[in-house]
Amino acid sequence: MDDIINNLKSRILFMSNFAEIREKFEKSGQGHVFKYWGELSDRQKSQLLAQLEEVDLDEIAHLNETLLFANKTESQVDFSKLAPAPYIKYSENKESDPVWQKAKSVGEDAIRAGKLAAFVVAGGQGTRLGYDAPKGTLPISPVKHKSFFQIFAEKIRFAQGKYGVEIPFMVMTSIINHAQICSFFKSNGYFGLNPENVIFFKQGFIPSVDKSGKIILSGKDEIALAPNGHGGCLRAMVRSGAIARLKELGVEYISYFQVDNPLVNIIDPYFLGFHILGGSEMSSKMIPKAYPLEKVGHFCIYNGKLCVIEYSDLPASYQEQLDENGALKFIAGSVAIHILNVDFVEAKGSDDSDCKLPFHVAFKKVPFVDGNGDIVKPEKPNGYKYEMFVFDALENAKNPVVLEGLRREEFSAVKNKDGLDSPAACKRDQKRQFAGWLEAAGVPLERDSDGTPVFDIEISPLFASNKSDFVEKWKALDKKPEIRDGLFIE
Repeated sequence: MDDIINNLKSRILFMSNFAEIREKFEKSGQGHVFKYWGELSDRQKSQLLAQLEEVDLDEIAHLNETLLFANKTESQVDFSKLAPAPYIKYSENKESDPVWQKAKSVGEDAIRAGKLAAFVVAGGQGTRLGYDAPKGTLPISPVKHKSFFQIFAEKIRFAQGKYGVEIPFMVMTSIINHAQICSFFKSNGYFGLNPENVIFFKQGFIPSVDKSGKIILSGKDEIALAPNGHGGCLRAMVRSGAIARLKELGVEYISYFQVDNPLVNIIDPYFLGFHILGGSEMSSKMIPKAYPLEKVGHFCIYNGKLCVIEYSDLPASYQEQLDENGALKFIAGSVAIHILNVDFVEAKGSDDSDCKLPFHVAFKKVPFVDGNGDIVKPEKPNGYKYEMFVFDALENAKNPVVLEGLRREEFSAVKNKDGLDSPAACKRDQKRQFAGWLEAAGVPLERDSDGTPVFDIEISPLFASNKSDFVEKWKALDKKPEIRDGLFIE
């Protein structure tokens, strides 16, 4: 009898919840999401309701009104008022440059004091690479085939040993890959990191809409959800409790990077030092563009504020402009490497913030259910996705600093299966970096015509995660390994 009563109570609660949610969606003009309700099983109904409960209908209505229906066909930026952003130039002699040494000292003091955490944005899958798993699990190193996640974890471990401190590692997943990523870390022993200081949380998602602003059904029992962009990390860090956890640990700064760049210098005392000395709330690394139309954002000054203008929004004529010295005028490329203050994230990511990041809209191919109830994968864009960009926070940050980095040491992103930003290209870039470190230590290496070592080599981040540390440790070795194909130094 008790079971019957409890089941009845659960059923009544479910139906009450259903009625309340349906009324909200009907009033918002989104009642079509219940079109196939009568065909669904109890499990499917529960799944759909769980998704709908998370939808902010007021936000969708606002985005439709301001972005979709506003019919803004022209850019809102007056490009004639755009100027290149100033940046701190890289010093080839930073080991003896007093300005850079001051920054290094300040940064190292903050790291030793436990004030820095690492943060990787890892919500994506490896679909575009032909890899059916979270992108961060893709084997990417040239000899040992370590995953992105292992490389990052080992860079953090190296810094922990060097500075005598535990460094928290935040990993932003998504509803698509959260369970897989957590399982991957667990099955690999968190790659030697303290599990208590590996903080997982999910990226926010937002429904995709059609040309009429209606939420798209991607199945009879599900709506088309899309990630709310890397800018959603500010919200996610606050809502998940990750920021509260960092504050408990005494962390003040966050080293932000994306999952597809194994060359990234995660724990960089120079970068952190310049950030602190500049009194900045958010700072960024820039990499000089490799060629005028490279597909990266551009650091610019507009209306007196630092901003990033995406390559898709900046006219080619501006991307190709030269300065008085014949160099590219808009040279500073944004490569998603930042430092953010914990207090800044808490303020800008809170639900009641008066400076929330703006949403952008993109026209994309979104699978949908047609009039016959069949799932269609469109060949052309048919829906709109709303997303936020983390670099938009720069406009609201006090004293933002932009620091020049070296492409060969800090940037080789994996975006596509083939080409300049493929896994094969990234492995070549890693080999070139390792060769440069060995040559700096006095070890000659044979390279081919494009500068790639003629055989496979790999240096573990556990041995060294930057050139200067490698040279120091290599020279201290009593017995140095043979330089050969398949060389792995750990």
